Amino acid sequence: MRGMRWLLLVAIAAVLGGVAYQYRAQKKLLAGNMPIAPAPLSADLSASSQHWQYRDKDLKTGRIKSDIDAESMQQVKDASRVDLKNVTMRVYSKDAKTYDLVKSAAATFNTAEKSLYSQGDVEITLNLPVEGQPAKPPTVIKTSGLTCDSNTGRVDTDMPSSFVFEKGDGKAAGATYDPASHELLMKRDVEVHWNPPGKNAKPMKIEAATLAYHETTSEIWLKPWGRMTRENMIVEGNDVVVKLQDKVIHNVTAVRAHGSDDYPNRKLHYAANELGMEFDDDGLAQKINGSGNASLVSTTDASETTVTADRVNLDLQPDGNESVLTQVAATGNGVVTSKPLATPGRQLNETHVLRSETLEMKMRPGGREIESVVTKAPGTLEFLPNLPSQHHRTLDGKDFVIAYGPQNRLDSFRAAGVRTRTDPTAEERRRNRPQSVTTSRDLEARFDPKTNRLQNMQQSGDFTYEEGDRKARAAKATMDADQNMILLDTGARIWDASGSTAADHIRLDQRTGDFLAEGNVTSSRLPDRDQKKNSEMLSGDDPLQATARKMDSRNRNRQIHYEGAVHMWQGANRIHADVVDVDRNLDPQKRALVADGHVVTNLWEEPKDEKPDGKKDEKKKVSNPILTEVHSSHMVYTEANRLTHYTGGVQLSRPGLQVKGQELRAFLGESGAESRLDKAFADGAVEIFSTAKDRTRTGAGDHAEYYTADQKVILRGSWVRMVEKLFNSPQPNTTEGKEAVYFPNDDRLVMTGQLDKPGNSLINRKKGK
Repeated sequence: MRGMRWLLLVAIAAVLGGVAYQYRAQKKLLAGNMPIAPAPLSADLSASSQHWQYRDKDLKTGRIKSDIDAESMQQVKDASRVDLKNVTMRVYSKDAKTYDLVKSAAATFNTAEKSLYSQGDVEITLNLPVEGQPAKPPTVIKTSGLTCDSNTGRVDTDMPSSFVFEKGDGKAAGATYDPASHELLMKRDVEVHWNPPGKNAKPMKIEAATLAYHETTSEIWLKPWGRMTRENMIVEGNDVVVKLQDKVIHNVTAVRAHGSDDYPNRKLHYAANELGMEFDDDGLAQKINGSGNASLVSTTDASETTVTADRVNLDLQPDGNESVLTQVAATGNGVVTSKPLATPGRQLNETHVLRSETLEMKMRPGGREIESVVTKAPGTLEFLPNLPSQHHRTLDGKDFVIAYGPQNRLDSFRAAGVRTRTDPTAEERRRNRPQSVTTSRDLEARFDPKTNRLQNMQQSGDFTYEEGDRKARAAKATMDADQNMILLDTGARIWDASGSTAADHIRLDQRTGDFLAEGNVTSSRLPDRDQKKNSEMLSGDDPLQATARKMDSRNRNRQIHYEGAVHMWQGANRIHADVVDVDRNLDPQKRALVADGHVVTNLWEEPKDEKPDGKKDEKKKVSNPILTEVHSSHMVYTEANRLTHYTGGVQLSRPGLQVKGQELRAFLGESGAESRLDKAFADGAVEIFSTAKDRTRTGAGDHAEYYTADQKVILRGSWVRMVEKLFNSPQPNTTEGKEAVYFPNDDRLVMTGQLDKPGNSLINRKKGK
């Protein structure tokens, strides 16, 4: 402590010297070396003296060491006690320019024990000038019950002691000084008030159960406990050791210690099993190091930040009259918890918890708020919800860099080698929403500066996503927390138990599972496992495949919209269109498939290779599969009635048969039927062209029907015209009527409502007639 001579050191030394001087003076008295013949002694005294004086000099140099002056002296007969009254002792410095003054109303010297005892008050004034007045207020010590051992110089008292010095004052109950070890002990109830000389220094109070000053090591021990208070700073602990440098406190250590630094706008609390502090010349803390269950709690109006670790190091710098926290380093099981505090008009945000073996936290100017937190080892960042609508999130990774905005609000963070877990809210759990998990090489997140809520999070490098049976991959992913959306970029793929989709970009709604895929879309959908086999347009056990420029999937893949050069197939059956909408409603009566723009459907069926009795004809040559291809502008398929309705100009093609019209209704057979196409009805300017082994037929009418079971064609209209050309006849045969029924694969044809016109030669011909 600047300007502070240790309070009782010189005083007790002076008393020690005085005792020695008195002892030698008493020896001279006993030898009878008195300048004036004494008056007759009383019967109980062996010696007495009035205004007794003694001067001790160095025999070699002649320097005066001390002067002792007592108003009277008496020695009890047959006893070793010598009583002195109104004792004044001056102990001179080696240069003889200053002295220490000791005064006592009464003192007793024990010749047997060679000790001096003063039961009454003792006053010690230090460092007085031999000539003139002191240049500064001297140090004054007051005590009583003082004992001094003249052999060892040890001085001791159990009575209260007080002292006043230039930069402060203090008190204690009992004190001991041992000149051999240069140790001073203040026994009980120690309190020192110190006013350091620095320009920005503030008064400090030191309290302890006991205080021991070790002069040789310049250390002060406060045991079993000690407390240091400087304005708003309090440090308290056990076995406190204060280290001095040029009589100024530069270092303090303590065990099971804790401290606080409280100001109106911020509060700092710290604790550790072992605590070390470094101070500057103004008494301001520069470093605080804690080890073993170390903790730091920084509180502002908006948040409370707690740092715990095996070891926590705080760096501080002076700012006027206070020490300002600039940096915190935590090593060994480090945890930084940032908890928002409720304030009027602001929603309570999540609590953030960062865990790592090594953490570094940098503070904003002023030391009130965090600027950044960095990890030097793998760590975990956890978001703890404080409101029912908030998610519990956990991020595992390494090289975390977290940036904070005003009021300790999270601004952004980034990390590498990341794995995230997001738990559903209570409401989402009631809807059976599972936990979501993501991984990536890198992650960067940003938060809303007004609400401190997660705004967006970007993960890049081998991104993966998993939520229940829903999974995804991409080179990069961006999450929009407000909309609960994930945008997958470059090589994106998403899949679940019902199928998968790949595209350049996929936008996924995490709440509903809906997604929008764009760019080189490829999808694969599995048939419903519990769905009864029926006449879906593209039915079968094979996956339903599709490619397009764009795909929009909703209601857990039950409503799918494809757009842009759509190509859909299942096994060999295919649909091409500009736009395709698939409704896989849970209600079969509502299931449908709609295609628009340049629609082409290809439906394949196996040929009938059976005998009339229904058994397979092993001798019959296996025929090639049969393709039914339909072109139109628009198509609607409804599963309830197995009807496919083509409109906008239609052309149906099968082997040996082609049908054109404005619209066409194709009825599909049930699963397992002989043919995928059961029958087809065409309307509006119908044209039919068929080929057989020996002929072609061309028909025109308003309505046509085709039945695959018996390969029959019916053509109706107000005017029906049929033209038949045999390959071995140069002239075609033409007939007209109201209805024509014929079989493309043979020569059967029936015309009804025949018009009587020249050239009608195809009339009621049946095979074999």
